[in-house]
Amino acid sequence: MNKSPINLQDTFLNQVRKENLPVTIYLVNGFQLKGLIKGFDNFTVVIEFEGRQQMVYKHAISTVMPIRPINFMAASAAETTTNS
Repeated sequence: MNKSPINLQDTFLNQVRKENLPVTIYLVNGFQLKGLIKGFDNFTVVIEFEGRQQMVYKHAISTVMPIRPINFMAASAAETTTNS
């Protein structure tokens, strides 16, 4: 079997998106964005706060901090099951 490596970034962003966990995104210029991650791709993250959405380029993001820790083992197991 050919196991693909776990993409930690996608696993993390997808888990906070699916669980509707509030996050604080710190940008490289020090600015903070708070809200829910609604979607993401290879280059951008869409975050929503108070009914307004913003698309942020990943190269501008320094840190993404969820309101509580993410269980990576459960998240990666769910993705593995879904992809099988």
